[in-house]
Amino acid sequence: MNSVQLNSGFSVAPQIRPADLPAIAAAGFRGIVNNRPDGETPDQPPSQEIEAAAKRLGLAYAHIPVVPGEICGAQAQGLDDFLAQAQGPVLGFCRTGTRAVQLWALQQAAHGNVEDILSAASRAGYDLASLRPRLEAAR
Repeated sequence: MNSVQLNSGFSVAPQIRPADLPAIAAAGFRGIVNNRPDGETPDQPPSQEIEAAAKRLGLAYAHIPVVPGEICGAQAQGLDDFLAQAQGPVLGFCRTGTRAVQLWALQQAAHGNVEDILSAASRAGYDLASLRPRLEAAR
């Protein structure tokens, strides 16, 4: 499992599988956020399968499906609510990690500095410059 940290409470990764969860838990994560709609590709495990494996390991789980290019405020609020209840670091994932980063950025915009958010994403290898107007509007 390849993850990159955005801040002390949130990291992102490309698609994970139930077999990855023991290593994710051992790495110190306490929650998982799945940003893939079920059935997006034939090879992806269903959300329920990942959730069941996560819960067996004591990991909190949220399924906040995001269609590329269609992130909305309710999804950012859902992530905000989940992070507020998290008992430690959270790993968000989607097919490549991009939607997870974008959702995190929109969630963070209500609480933080847009430049800091864009810098954190850039350090993690994600260019969110096109998201700047939405981040600034969310403040």
